[in-house]
Amino acid sequence: MEHRDWTDGHVARWLPVLPHLDPDVEAAVTRMKLVTKYLRRFRENSLVDFDLQRHEFDTLHALAGRHGRAVPSQLADDLGLAPPSVTARVDALVARGFVRRTPSATDRRRIDIELTEDGRAAWLGAMDILGHEEYRLLGTLSADERRTLSDLLRRIMLAAEQPPTP
Repeated sequence: MEHRDWTDGHVARWLPVLPHLDPDVEAAVTRMKLVTKYLRRFRENSLVDFDLQRHEFDTLHALAGRHGRAVPSQLADDLGLAPPSVTARVDALVARGFVRRTPSATDRRRIDIELTEDGRAAWLGAMDILGHEEYRLLGTLSADERRTLSDLLRRIMLAAEQPPTP
């Protein structure tokens, strides 16, 4: 017999209430939400070990994703924030020694935000813990299953990125 998880009981409770409920859709959506919630909670707990708040980690992550150097407007775009919010984040990270402001090599009027070694170390440490947990969870699947899951989720995201049809 296949193992049952919390979602199996959830779907079983709702089927009599909503007889037209597609149990596979309900189960898939519920499991995606629960996995996301689990990983978010795991990330929050792992950040404590590095004395990082979520917004600090997110900012370091965005900066690392730009090879450790970006202009504030790029960070604002990456984080979906208004530029003044990024300025406040950068100020706090500068104070902690995780980033520094440096003159742009290409435009004298511009200031770049650069990840410091301490910032990179804090980001990598948190990423390492989170990455291990992601691999632990997805490691229950074979390489082919992981690829299939990724492909299926891509199809779902492509549909989500399109405006709903009336």
